[in-house]
Amino acid sequence: MIRVGEFNLLRVKKKADFGVYMEAIDQEILLPTRFVPAGTKVGDELKVFIYHDSENRLIATTQKPFGVVGDIVNLKAVSTTHQGAFLNWGLMKDIFVPTSQQLSKMVAGQEYLVRIYLDEMTGRVAATERIESTLSNENIELKEKDPIDIIIYRRTEIGFVVIINNKHTGILHFSDIFRTVDIGDKLKGFIKSVKGDKIDVALGQPGYKRVEDEGEKILRLLRENNGYLPYHDKSTPEEIQAFFGMSKKTFKMTTGSLYKQHKIIFTQTGIKAVEE
Repeated sequence: MIRVGEFNLLRVKKKADFGVYMEAIDQEILLPTRFVPAGTKVGDELKVFIYHDSENRLIATTQKPFGVVGDIVNLKAVSTTHQGAFLNWGLMKDIFVPTSQQLSKMVAGQEYLVRIYLDEMTGRVAATERIESTLSNENIELKEKDPIDIIIYRRTEIGFVVIINNKHTGILHFSDIFRTVDIGDKLKGFIKSVKGDKIDVALGQPGYKRVEDEGEKILRLLRENNGYLPYHDKSTPEEIQAFFGMSKKTFKMTTGSLYKQHKIIFTQTGIKAVEE
């Protein structure tokens, strides 16, 4: 069964002047010459993405779209009509968002967070802004400290609503954000708490794993600055955030850990790397 809007592993059935035909169960699908890898022979298996061309024919490509069916991605509108909008999908043919699937009238040049789906009526790949109806917090199998994929969805008074693993919604509180984030950003994080259908999340990794990651960052910055950085306990939280991209609390925990590991020393004016 061919999976439209996804990558398929298909065998080259025959060559033509304008490409090669990939063997499907009950049909042949053209892979145009420009996308055929050099040295391809009849019988070779290729991983190709399948979608419909402008004449509604199935076509294959080795190009990688910005997302496949089921993905939630941030795409830029390139043109609009009364029927809908076309977004740059990373392929030669743009992806269509019907007017009925827009939350507000899309404008060319603007970016929109959409879910890619397969239209049941046409069998073609399309996109929708109506994401929340496909998300649910009824059956949450996640638990505290589980690693997750996060997409920044929308801003609220207390933080950002985020999409978790393309399945659930949660809250990333402003107090847990120590870097600039924008709508559509894809980030790594973890579960802080699950209370009923309410999920709180944080960025990075939990506990000491997070400190260890920040430790590598501080050591790298030290190497890039001749082994010395003018930051210490008396530095303001704003100074720490601006340079390191972390809270002062995380900075103190991390430098304390590095000191115990004999990787840095504290001076009156900053921190210094221990020479190996």
